Amino acid sequence: MRMVRKLACSLMLLAAAFVAPAKDASSQPPQSRPALTIPLWPQGAPGERGDIGPETDTTKPSDPLIAGQRVIRLINVTHPSITVYPPPKGKNTGAAVIVFPGGGYHILAMDLEGTEVCEWLNSIGATAILLKYRVPARQGRPRCTAALEDAQRAVGLVRLKAREWHIDPTRIGVLGFSAGGHLAAALSNNFEKRTYDPVDDADRLSCRPDFALLIYPAYLVLDVNLDELAPEIKVTANTPPTFLAQAEDDPIHVENSLFYYRALLKAHVPAEMHLYAEGGHGYGLRPSKATVTTWPNLAGEWLRSVSVLRAPTGP
Repeated sequence: MRMVRKLACSLMLLAAAFVAPAKDASSQPPQSRPALTIPLWPQGAPGERGDIGPETDTTKPSDPLIAGQRVIRLINVTHPSITVYPPPKGKNTGAAVIVFPGGGYHILAMDLEGTEVCEWLNSIGATAILLKYRVPARQGRPRCTAALEDAQRAVGLVRLKAREWHIDPTRIGVLGFSAGGHLAAALSNNFEKRTYDPVDDADRLSCRPDFALLIYPAYLVLDVNLDELAPEIKVTANTPPTFLAQAEDDPIHVENSLFYYRALLKAHVPAEMHLYAEGGHGYGLRPSKATVTTWPNLAGEWLRSVSVLRAPTGP
């Protein structure tokens, strides 16, 4: 296994050397085009009691910087929402990607793994939809339960609004980072039935993503031996095509990607995995000297190879 992993890392590093550097989305304004923010739940999220305190950015001046910049760390999200960022006029390919920021199901890294990623998705012609899901994990409930409810609801709502937002309802995917990667995988394998009581027409539409991108995913394997998938991650032939990227020195463990990829292969699900020798965790798409931050180039090519990104057709 060690020899295979080192060979895979070497091949990915060689491939990365021939790819143009990733666009520095962190240097762009959060969004220069009009965005639409709407609440996920018309009557409030299921099971919420409103007793966790006000929503706030917990970042302190002493917190470490990522690529020389601060990170928004949003906590106490009680009123989840989606914000829709359309691509520039004339660049819309009809694809849509719902972005799940990470943060250990405790906070949301709303710029590093949210708005900056939406900017990049717009640049390649996709409608970007940023999901602000509920954090921290609610006491007395499994870690991802509230977030999974929000994710299922978000996919159905985007499908309901697809025509209005100039989106192809058969090309709606998800992209998650760290805990958001776990949420993307949980959604990719838990879509047959809603985990909440339906509230309107959006909940009568499929919440299965058409594709998924998992960037340095967390919590996919059990902590004991790191060789068994978590019980909520039950991969089947209906799991959507998946792209994975992670560094081997990730303290959250590269086994999260390795064993999920193996399960995808066994289920005959189209998948692509890129492993890098170094890069750590929590870099978003802010460029650094580590080649792992070139993952957006490879992700864009993968989206084209699976026919998610096509010639622009929208306004």
